[in-house]
Amino acid sequence: MNLEAFESQVLPVKNKLFRFALKFLGNEEEAKDVVQEVFIRVWKGREQMDQIQNWEAWCMRITRNLSLDRLRTLTRKPTQNIEETFDIRQESFTPHESTEMDESMNRITEFINALPEKQKQVIHLRDVEGYSYNEICEILELDMNQVKVNLFRARNAVREKLMKINAYGL
Repeated sequence: MNLEAFESQVLPVKNKLFRFALKFLGNEEEAKDVVQEVFIRVWKGREQMDQIQNWEAWCMRITRNLSLDRLRTLTRKPTQNIEETFDIRQESFTPHESTEMDESMNRITEFINALPEKQKQVIHLRDVEGYSYNEICEILELDMNQVKVNLFRARNAVREKLMKINAYGL
């Protein structure tokens, strides 16, 4: 791999790598350090790159492993609000609609953060990052059935909690 290939195939996924690392670590500076370390490892291993079929999934796997290593050495801090992290706000909402959306997104974030770790990872990769099932299998080193089961359980848990809150008006 030469510099042009690195810039065209690896660098475009830096934002996804950052968001994925941030989801694990809950700290922007730590996530940036992890992404930087991913790029260093990819560049050092560039001779082996001809054997890799899916660059993005391979980089995501490295990000996951480095984030887990970093978590073992750090105390975990909560992540930022999903609105701040992903900038999903629209200015066309009324103040009432905006407040309701903020509350809903905060609840969804809480529900997702309360999920078991594998479910949290799978729902983030599929519903936030938009990865295919095959890519998730490769990133998390799980088989297809495990990915589907974890995603199904995660979505059901979030859905049930939302329905329960909406049914009781809390």
